[in-house]
Amino acid sequence: MSLFDDTYRTIAEPADGIFRDKGSKFIAYAYPFRDENKLKEIIAQLKAEHPKARHHCWAYRLTPDRSIFRFNDDGEPSGTAGRPILNVLLSQDITNVLVVVVRYFGGTLLGVPGLINAYKTATQEAIDVAEVVERTVNNVYAVHFDYLQMNDVMKIVKEYDLKVLSQNFDTSCTIHVEMRKLQVNEVVGKLDNIEGIEVDYLRTI
Repeated sequence: MSLFDDTYRTIAEPADGIFRDKGSKFIAYAYPFRDENKLKEIIAQLKAEHPKARHHCWAYRLTPDRSIFRFNDDGEPSGTAGRPILNVLLSQDITNVLVVVVRYFGGTLLGVPGLINAYKTATQEAIDVAEVVERTVNNVYAVHFDYLQMNDVMKIVKEYDLKVLSQNFDTSCTIHVEMRKLQVNEVVGKLDNIEGIEVDYLRTI
């Protein structure tokens, strides 16, 4: 992602696809995915739903700049499952997505080319039916100010249509606001121009 690009592609809702070859069945489940800690929970849920399946192979990409990825062959020959799943995510240029492919073995070995094709095709089937959407890369900032400065701060929030994620109004006030990456310099610059206001970067989402 370039410095001036503040959008990325992902999927809006979970989707699934299926591919069959020589008796084996490959069911791909695609999920919008932003938290690596949810991986074990999703895998455990699929294993409970498919207790007789031989393999649960997966791959994911994370973050708007697509810098984090992982994949797992779950007992299939190295490079025949997780990597082909990941390659579909790469070729579709989507991120914040997890795909798990559940395989039921049909009794006939497919060989390396057959496995690569099966995992790739099942994943592609799921992505094809998913709604691919464009999201903006947003930064979250904490803004600290005195109660008397409330009108000045909220005027800027309204002017730029910023999303307020949380607020705490007392003698000293704090709000957490979400803004598009491309807006950051302008908005933070305006806030910094108001005397006594502190603006702290929290995270990118």
